[in-house]
Amino acid sequence: MSSHRQSKKRRYITWAVAGTAVVAGAGLAAQSSMAATTWPAQRTYTGRAFDTCTAPSAAAMQAWHGGLYGAAAVYIGGKNRGCSQPNLTAPWVKTVSAQGWKLIPLYVGAQPSCQTGSSPEKLTAATAASLGATDAADAVAKASALGIKAGSPVYLDMESYDITNKACNDAVLTYVRAFDKALHAKTYRTGYYGFTSSSAKAIAQATDRTDLPGNMWYALWDKQNTTTADWPFAATQWTNHSRAHQYMVNSKETRGGYTITVDRDAWDAPVAITG
Repeated sequence: MSSHRQSKKRRYITWAVAGTAVVAGAGLAAQSSMAATTWPAQRTYTGRAFDTCTAPSAAAMQAWHGGLYGAAAVYIGGKNRGCSQPNLTAPWVKTVSAQGWKLIPLYVGAQPSCQTGSSPEKLTAATAASLGATDAADAVAKASALGIKAGSPVYLDMESYDITNKACNDAVLTYVRAFDKALHAKTYRTGYYGFTSSSAKAIAQATDRTDLPGNMWYALWDKQNTTTADWPFAATQWTNHSRAHQYMVNSKETRGGYTITVDRDAWDAPVAITG
C-alpha cells in the first residue's frame, strides 16, 4: 500500500472477474442498534475490489472498468487520512457510478494512544466516546456531500495496535461503539477495516457484541482471493454478505494506459448506494 492510511512506513511498522451487485438485507443481525429503524435495502457486491490512496481520475476509472475489478474503495475523510483527494467529488462519484463501479467508503478515524507512531487524531479512554460520535457525524457529512446515500456503509479504518494493552483496547472498543451508534442514528451502516492479528481481532473477540460493526474487512496479506477459506474468526461471525478481505498490497498495475498502485480485496459485503 502506497500511503493509504497515514504512511507506508507507518503501516509496516505497525503491522477473477468482477462480480455482480445484488440488493439484500444481510448483515444486520450483528448491529443491535439498527433494530428499531426501517432501513433502505443494502447494496451488496461480490467480486474483486481495489483500494488506492488517492481516488484515480474518472478517465483512469473508465479505462480500468470491465477488467479484474468491479469495486473501488475511496477514502472519504478522517483526520488521519493519508492523501489529498482532488478527484473525489460528487460529480466524480456520479460519473464512476454511471461507468458501473461500486464504491466502498472508507473513513480513517482516530487511532489508539498505544499505537506505534504518530497520528493527527488519537483517542484515549477520556475522549473515545466523544471522538467516536464526532467522527461518525463527520463521516456522514462527507459521505452525503459526495452523493453517498443513507443506507450505505462507511468502513472505519483502525490500524494495528497492541490489543493486549487492556486500557487501550477498551478505549478502542468504546470509540468503535460510539462511531457505530452515531452512524446508525443517521441511517448509515457500519463496516470495519482491521488487521487479523490486532485491530480486527479485538472486535471479533469482544464478549459484548453491542454496537459493533456489522461488516468486517480484514487485512491478511496471504494473496488468497477469498473471504471464506482463510477466514480467521468464528464461522458464525459476519456471515451473509458481511465480509471483505484485503489479501495483497502495493500491486502496481497498468490498464488502458493508466498505472495505479493498488491493494487487492476479495469483496462480499455492502457497498455505497449512489445515483
